[in-house]
Amino acid sequence: MQEAMYYQKRENGVTACELCPRGCVIKPGYKGFCRVRENRGGVLYALNFGKYTALALDPIEKKPLYHYHPGSNILSIGTFGCSFHCAFCQNWQIAHEAETGENVTPEKIAAWAVDTVRLGSIGVAYTYSEPLMWFEFILAAAKEVQKAGLKNVLVTNGFIRPEPFRQLLPYIDALNIDVKGFTGEFYQKVVKGEFAPVLIAAEMAYQAGKHLEITTLLIPGLNDAPDEIENLVNWVAESLGPEVPLHFSRYFPNYRMNLAPTPVKTLETARGIAGKKLKHVYLGNV
Repeated sequence: MQEAMYYQKRENGVTACELCPRGCVIKPGYKGFCRVRENRGGVLYALNFGKYTALALDPIEKKPLYHYHPGSNILSIGTFGCSFHCAFCQNWQIAHEAETGENVTPEKIAAWAVDTVRLGSIGVAYTYSEPLMWFEFILAAAKEVQKAGLKNVLVTNGFIRPEPFRQLLPYIDALNIDVKGFTGEFYQKVVKGEFAPVLIAAEMAYQAGKHLEITTLLIPGLNDAPDEIENLVNWVAESLGPEVPLHFSRYFPNYRMNLAPTPVKTLETARGIAGKKLKHVYLGNV
């Protein structure tokens, strides 16, 4: 555990977190919404610093990144905690229930990454739960990985304030950002978060020249309406560029949501809408 970055101290030992747009105001002895930033005696600590819960060597396409070093592998690592609470979470065991993990240092991650180059790895992907809630550790690890001449990849919900994101971006080479829907209502009710900051983060990454791909999980009756998909596609085409890949992923029941799986026809319809304006559109989980 390490003192967190991006927070303010207030009266009576209260801390105000300034990492994500949620802006949790945390009393001593309590944690923020993400479960990994805790006020201890008026100091905000990152409880997941140096702790990991998942580690694997994955194909880069699994992130999914289809246009970034295709055919390569990448060392993938994650921790516990998340800034959202999606009812359909696929990694809920570590995002919302795990309290700790195995110990690791930034230097160790870089050493692991170097060792896996012989297995076709290009670097490290921070993934599985929400990596932006591992901010302090990823900032340190990404610097070490970059010094080793390897790549850093974020698979993220994009829910972060501009200032910390701006500090992290120089050490990140590629991102897949989940745009989980394209209405504020969907984000508030189903994701338990805000919509606009995610778009701002994606635009920042694109404008910084980072490789960027977007993923949207289509959930029947919640975010799969043709007009909503069209709005998403228009934003990608106009704010990011028609060359940015868009992945539509098929929903399956998980965590607290037990709807029927997304019909393949729904994904094919979405691909047809997107194909009119975007050059690269893919379907996942089909």
